[in-house]
Amino acid sequence: MTDKEKENPQEPDIQSKLTKSDGKLETNTIEYKEKQGNLSIEEHNELHTDSESTGSVGDGTTPPAGSSEQSASAAGTGESAPETPPASGAAQRPDRAAARSAAAAEAGGTVPAAANSAAPIEGAAAEDGGDKAKAAAEARAARAAARAAKTAAPAEDAPPKPPSPNQPLLDRLVEILKGEVAGDAVDEAFINEIDGHRPFVVIRGEHWVRAAEVFLQHEELQCGYLRSVSGVDLGNQLEVVYHLLSIPLRKEYGVRVRTEREAPSVPSVVSVWPTADWNEREIYDLLGIDFPGHPNLTRIMMPDEWVGHPLRKDYEAYDPEV
Repeated sequence: MTDKEKENPQEPDIQSKLTKSDGKLETNTIEYKEKQGNLSIEEHNELHTDSESTGSVGDGTTPPAGSSEQSASAAGTGESAPETPPASGAAQRPDRAAARSAAAAEAGGTVPAAANSAAPIEGAAAEDGGDKAKAAAEARAARAAARAAKTAAPAEDAPPKPPSPNQPLLDRLVEILKGEVAGDAVDEAFINEIDGHRPFVVIRGEHWVRAAEVFLQHEELQCGYLRSVSGVDLGNQLEVVYHLLSIPLRKEYGVRVRTEREAPSVPSVVSVWPTADWNEREIYDLLGIDFPGHPNLTRIMMPDEWVGHPLRKDYEAYDPEV
């Protein structure tokens, strides 16, 4: 016995126990993965070959080869063999897997049924995922084709749009205005469907005062209530919108009067509906539309010395932070 062996006679046994412990830990880990269903083919082969073979590392029957080589070397030379650290489970796994594959090939080339079933399961899952992705892509393509076909379909193929229930009311209004005011008094007539199918007419500015009198006095119109007046900046021109209500007849109409952007002007209808007074002043103040015939057309919201009209799209504030 060498001096080193005399100092530490238990070292070979400790090394053997460490190697056995590592082998058992690795085997237990593989068994746990098998119970959880996460075992790969190589690990499955490793686990089942360990249970079939004898004298392997981890069964507690035979010390590791490194220990016997060290003892033989020590016995033949009289010197202590160099210490070989026990191989970890990760380092031992490829060699054992290769040895088990070779043993299986010599025994007839068969692999346990559980190992064979893992690959088909993985392949089936991949195939199933590919089928789902393919089906989703085909569904998206079909929807896109349907949208394209719907857009490309000629307009005449679409069913005719049903007429508005207020279309007769609009036709009669246009007829009255052209007969009572002028043949060119109405520039445009349409039904505003999103506003309860309200009949709308676009009146030329030079005919607006007379048209307002017809709206008020005609027995088929009787629009004595001016519900609202508002100004709109259309970009290339300005517009004043009037909403009229006939309380006795329970009918509603809309009127638009357009004007040029430079020096905009719309005749005042304060003489027809006095309630238009403050509405026209507000539009004059914020949009700069002049209302000839208004009795007191002055600013109503901004100071008299204010420069510009804040509701115009091209308005530039003197102080943007205010």
